[in-house]
Amino acid sequence: MDKGSEKILITGSTGLVGARLLPRLADAGFACHALIREGKQAPANVPFTAGDLLNPQTLIEAVKGASAIIHLAAVFRTADTDMIWKSNLEATQNLIEATKKYAPTARFILASTAHVYNVNNPHPGREDDLLNPELAYPASKLAAEHALRTSGLNWSVLRFPFVYGDSDGHIAMLPEHVLGKWHPAARMSIIHHRDIANAIKMALAGKMDGQVVNISDECPMSVYELLQLVGVRMESSSEPLTNPWHLQVDSSLARSLGFQAEVRTVYQAVRENLL
Repeated sequence: MDKGSEKILITGSTGLVGARLLPRLADAGFACHALIREGKQAPANVPFTAGDLLNPQTLIEAVKGASAIIHLAAVFRTADTDMIWKSNLEATQNLIEATKKYAPTARFILASTAHVYNVNNPHPGREDDLLNPELAYPASKLAAEHALRTSGLNWSVLRFPFVYGDSDGHIAMLPEHVLGKWHPAARMSIIHHRDIANAIKMALAGKMDGQVVNISDECPMSVYELLQLVGVRMESSSEPLTNPWHLQVDSSLARSLGFQAEVRTVYQAVRENLL
């Protein structure tokens, strides 16, 4: 890919991941183009098209001429399950259809989630596991994956675990979600924003075409340790941990394709002031 001349459309560019990915790609010389909903602040110095993923007509100009689509836009933390399904599945279907009609040779990269793996998985989540997620968010993302995989487009799916870094405040938000609810020994795979960008660059280069790929760093972290990083201490426990593999992923496929995390552990991020 001639990264300086080929249009790369990015959805969700104002979100937690997109707001950190877009500048990295632009700084690396990629010809980024953002899809921006009305009322959202357009990113500085990046061309954009105003549009809404739930309004197919507004996607035509956005996808025309695109050599790649990076689809990050999603809805996660809401009790409105209808909105989750519309935003994560219907919106993806609309973008797929627009791409098929107006940019059929584009490489379509879908950001997905480690939440698709079953809570009681008997090992870290592997890309070929049989999946039956119960909650709306992972179920809708898995359905979006299926829509893309059967679309006939040139596709790749990147499943990201817990994302952190670049002052996103994500670790600082953990206490409200885990205190009193999670076992302190529960561990999660994690990934820094810098390495999301590295994985996306690999996907743009075609190294993940036609594959679902877990992306994570080298060290799943306990929530006990993560909360300590933001000055919060969980109550200790030596009680048995149920579902010990929940939210951990096997990233050996990514490594076999050449991915290697630059931010290998969260403790490296601490040392290098990357939180």
